[in-house]
This record gives sequence, C-alpha cells and structure tokens, in this order.
Amino acid sequence: MTIAARSTNNMVTTTVGPLSKYELGFSNSLVGVVTGLMFVATLFATSYLNPSLKSSTRRKVFVVSNLAILALLPLFYLSNSFTIWIFSALIGLAFGLVMPNLITAASLVEDRKTAERLLAIYSASLSVSLILGPLYETLILSKFQYNFVFLAFIPIAVIAFILSWTVRFPDTDKEISGSRALRNKGLSSSILAITTYNVPFAAITAFLTILAIERFHVPNDLAYSAYIPFFTLSFLTRLYMSIRPFKSLRVPMLISVLITMITLAGTIVSPSYSAFLLLMALLGIPHGSVFPMSTIMIQRATSKEERNAVNSYFLAYNNFLFIAVPAVVGYLSEIIGLPLTFSLLTVPVVITSVVFFMKFWNDEILTARSLK
Repeated sequence: MTIAARSTNNMVTTTVGPLSKYELGFSNSLVGVVTGLMFVATLFATSYLNPSLKSSTRRKVFVVSNLAILALLPLFYLSNSFTIWIFSALIGLAFGLVMPNLITAASLVEDRKTAERLLAIYSASLSVSLILGPLYETLILSKFQYNFVFLAFIPIAVIAFILSWTVRFPDTDKEISGSRALRNKGLSSSILAITTYNVPFAAITAFLTILAIERFHVPNDLAYSAYIPFFTLSFLTRLYMSIRPFKSLRVPMLISVLITMITLAGTIVSPSYSAFLLLMALLGIPHGSVFPMSTIMIQRATSKEERNAVNSYFLAYNNFLFIAVPAVVGYLSEIIGLPLTFSLLTVPVVITSVVFFMKFWNDEILTARSLK
C-alpha cells in the first residue's frame, strides 16, 4: 500500500511543476505556487481533518481518499492553466488523508524494537516507490509529454485503492490530539530533525528537473532521471536501517546533516551532469535516514493514543515546508538563479541543526538509554 500510494504521490508532486512550466507556460514563481497549493490542501488535511476524526471514521475517509486520487489522475491529463489549480488542491487534500495513517499503521506494535524496525521497513517501502516511480516516469517521458504521465499511473492508483481496505487502524476510540500532542517532545524533536532535510527536499521535489534542464541543457527524460540515483541511495540507507536498526540516533543524525550541507553547497560548482548526479546520489543518504529517524523519535516518545495526532502534526509541518520552500525558491531563482538558490538552502539547515543538537544531544529520545 505504501509503495503504491507514495509512488503516485511523488509522481504528482514532481510532475505538476514541469507540466505547469513546459506545457501550460507557467513562470518559476507560479510553478512554486501551484506546487505549494497541493501542500496547503494537504496541510489542512493532516493538521485538522485527520487528527479530529475517530479511528473508525478515519478508516472510511482513508478508503474514499484513495478513490478520489484514482478519479483525479485522468483529470490532470485534461487540465489547463485554470483547472490545474483545482485538481492540485483536491489531490493534495486526498493525499493528506492517506499518508499519516500509513505511518501510524506501521507503528502499531507494542515492542519498541519491532516497532522501530517496522518504521524502517515502512520508510524503505517509501524509497522503493521513489525508485520505481521515477524509473517508470522516465520511460513514459521518453515517448510522451508530462500530461500523459498521469494516465500511466492510473493502474498503480487502482492497486492503492484495493489495498486501502486492508490497512490497520488503532483499536481505540480515546485517541489524544490538540495541545497535549503538540507539547510532546517527540513532535518537537522530529520537527527539528526533519527540517534539516526537508527544506532542501521540498526544493528538490519542485525544481530538480528544471534545475537539470536549465543548468545542463539535458532532455526531459534525462533530467527527470536525476531522481533515480537520489532515491536509490535513499532506499539502500533505509534498507540498512531495516536490517540493523539504530539504537542511538546521535551520530547518524550528525552524519546526515553534514552530508546535506556539503552536497547542497556543491550544486553551484558541479562541473558536469555526471557530477551533478553523484551529488544527488549522496544527497539521497540523508533523505533515507532522517525521515525514519524522525518517525522513530515520535514512536519513542508517544503512547498509542496520541501517536496518530503527533504523526498528523508532524506531516502537517512537512506540508508547511512544501508550501513555503517552493514559493521562496521559485521567487529567489528569478533573481539570483536556481543553482545559487539551492546552495543557499544550507543556511536554514545549519541553523536548525545547531538548535536540534543543543536541545536533544543528551536526551534519551536520541540516546535510547532509558528506553526498553
């Protein structure tokens, strides 16, 4: 279910941008705004709708949302410069009611070690989808335009809809949300941790293809293929974490942050497309590690009753990043260029990393010293 849902989700979020620019004539700024609109809708779903629903109701909404995604894909094929805004908002809302429940389902095990391994396997499944999806899309783009890609993903959305009926939901009607969940240190630590990576990843989602085309003048399918080494290294990292779960998260987080900063700075001096692909591959390592470590922090610090709300708020924050960052990057790129804008993303990474390590370096949420 995760592979099917996330591959479709990633296709939409990475293809709406180039579809808008190269087929509908949008500027970089408008590309950032229409991409951000999807995440505004997702933010509303993850921060308000999903946490407010009881488990039994949430399961029904989950199934209906997968059906809505399936119905919207052919509409993107027929979209124009007006309707793409409507379809982007609707599909963003649907994804916001799907993805948080998949994380919660992966953590519904009492044993801590087993739960953390399952979260790593869940994250590895995300990476599998982010390898197979771009490979499939690269093949499609070698023969068709961007709008046809949405039709090509309909069979995958059908699989997601069928499997959505089997996903496990918490067996409690006393779930906790609101201020108590917002104060949970699992939420604050995971938000700081994911900021060190999802600021650049939000830019990559919206602009990687455009960056490759503008910087190296490669064709559409080759430009989109930059996602393949990126997500391949991400998958291998998560596969390792599934086999050998980290007990202490301190050193893995530190290494991930350093790789992020070095590779982002390197985008501006990359001498060739091959070197650029190598940098994208290296950047896939923190992409593979930081997200599962963030979900593990949540699992370590939450009860089963508050986990859905904390996971929802965590994804809501991620959606906020995917609203703000593409819009800012799109605007700055028209002033200083896309390569330099990507390099400047190291600034928020450094600031957030310092705050995170100062606050949590000796906390059991990273060290696991007092966890059973």
